[in-house]
Amino acid sequence: MPEDIRDRSSIGHADVTALNFVRSSTPYMFRRHFRQGLRSHIMEILNASDVEIEQSGKVIDGVRWFPKAPPRRMFRIFRARLETLENALFEIGRVKIVERYLAPDFMARSTECIVDYRGPQGRDLVLCGFQEYVRGEILDPWTILGTAELLPGLYETFRAQDGTLTLSETRWIKEVRKKGAGFIEKIKRMVTEAGHIPDLAGAGNLIITVAGGIRLVDINNISRVSPGSSIDLDEKGYPVCDKSIEALSLIEEKLLGRSVDMNEKLYQRFLDPQRRKGVMTQEKRFWKVKDTS
Repeated sequence: MPEDIRDRSSIGHADVTALNFVRSSTPYMFRRHFRQGLRSHIMEILNASDVEIEQSGKVIDGVRWFPKAPPRRMFRIFRARLETLENALFEIGRVKIVERYLAPDFMARSTECIVDYRGPQGRDLVLCGFQEYVRGEILDPWTILGTAELLPGLYETFRAQDGTLTLSETRWIKEVRKKGAGFIEKIKRMVTEAGHIPDLAGAGNLIITVAGGIRLVDINNISRVSPGSSIDLDEKGYPVCDKSIEALSLIEEKLLGRSVDMNEKLYQRFLDPQRRKGVMTQEKRFWKVKDTS
């Protein structure tokens, strides 16, 4: 019996076009994105003509170049089983919370859709998303680099790779800090007012653009910020809420070049040394289970 698309470790173009809700005659190519999440298949949607140039190359000034095909959009297939329509709408509702606070400046906007999937076990609801593609470099909160190395290093990367960067290093860093402060403020408002936070801790979840903007691209793991003292885990057993707030503090330090205010209620609660020990224990347990599964 064929394997359910949601259970596959990876999928390709033929797997996507074989789905009953995707046209097999589509003019686009679907390619597995290098960054795959635990909760979704992430596929690049590419122009077939761009893929052809990527493979055969084109001659510029006597030199053959092989430019990588740029995605038009990203296509996500949610792995989780949705028992009812209400489950699907609940997941979409959490995305809308993030959108309300971060769109359009600080997230890759996505059009969510619920499809009727015909799989090996029969018909089922599946949540998919067509998401804006954000071009840029990964902003890693856990990097060992501090402000003095991180931002100048990113600037040099953009300057070497992107001909559209016209700002000086000083002006670019100033722009990053200005936009970074706005991003941090929006996240804190979301926590305070809506009681939710997106996953800021995962590798590749945040992108910094050539214009100095910060965009959240992973919107599949949005957690409730509970008022109690317990350390909440997501459905995979990861303390994503606590780790996201820790990541937020690191972003604040590394982008804005300042120490976080430990008198601020959010950090006072979640960065408490005793709580962090408990989070570390849960995190170690998560990775131990993941490595043995």
